[in-house]
Amino acid sequence: MTSSVLQQLQEVRQRRGAGYLTLLDPDRLEPDELEARAELCAEVGADAILIGTSLMFSARNAASFERVKARVDIPVISFPGGASQVVPTADAILFLSLISGRNPELLIGEHVKAAPLIREYGVEAIPTGYMLIQSGTLTSVEFMSNTQPIPRNKVDIAMAHALAAEYLGMKLIYLETGSGAGASVPDEMVQAVVNYVSTPVIVGGGIRDPEEARAKVVAGASFVVTGSVVEDDHQRLREFSQAVHAKE
Repeated sequence: MTSSVLQQLQEVRQRRGAGYLTLLDPDRLEPDELEARAELCAEVGADAILIGTSLMFSARNAASFERVKARVDIPVISFPGGASQVVPTADAILFLSLISGRNPELLIGEHVKAAPLIREYGVEAIPTGYMLIQSGTLTSVEFMSNTQPIPRNKVDIAMAHALAAEYLGMKLIYLETGSGAGASVPDEMVQAVVNYVSTPVIVGGGIRDPEEARAKVVAGASFVVTGSVVEDDHQRLREFSQAVHAKE
């Protein structure tokens, strides 16, 4: 029996110390570029591909997943900005609840719209507590979500939100500063959240070099995500992969 995508991610975490996920934007990349970069990410050791964007301009989202899946043998996971981005061609979808904000549409509204589609498509849903952390710049997700991020120095607030996500039954917690972030999630916040909950923690946004990625793993992150900063640089991608995979 084929294991679920969540099980595969958990196995990666156990085997490699932490998992490396790469985020590709289907709006910013042409289909051929998206395929090529996904293949490159898999080649250098990425454990899964995330595809998603805050604001979708293209009608080719479903086809993008199908084409990428034909080129790689790692999970291709939807990282949606809303219910309109749910597609039948993803291996799984991060069923994101923006728990750091108080916008009801991103706490439950979009989920009600998306849930019947996900069920009909048979896509694996991975409940994920999504926490936006202050980065020093106004990011796309902050603007589009109409929410305030958790202040960088308010570690206790981040801890409480993460624990609430765990008690709500979420399978992953995603600490994120957003696309175009001026800085990544502080290492001390990552460590505090990891020590406070038992749910695996993903960290993304503003991670610009392998040393910074490695610091997130040392702080306890189960998965590290990078985006456009390295998606077309073979050597840099390999360096990130090696930095994240703590046991290798």
